[in-house]
Amino acid sequence: MWFTSSYSNGAGGECVECALTDESAFVRDSKVAKSHVVAVGRDAWRSFVQTVQHGGATS
Repeated sequence: MWFTSSYSNGAGGECVECALTDESAFVRDSKVAKSHVVAVGRDAWRSFVQTVQHGGATS
């Protein structure tokens, strides 16, 4: 099931939707109904989320 980012405010900003499975995370643009979907492996997604939650480096 797709869910919208908690940072989405409905004002037309940059928003994504995600769907999680046992093996992958799927990410798409919430503003484009038929946008492309990016599939990310479970371990890579977990690492990404943990980095964001802990204020990881931006470069």
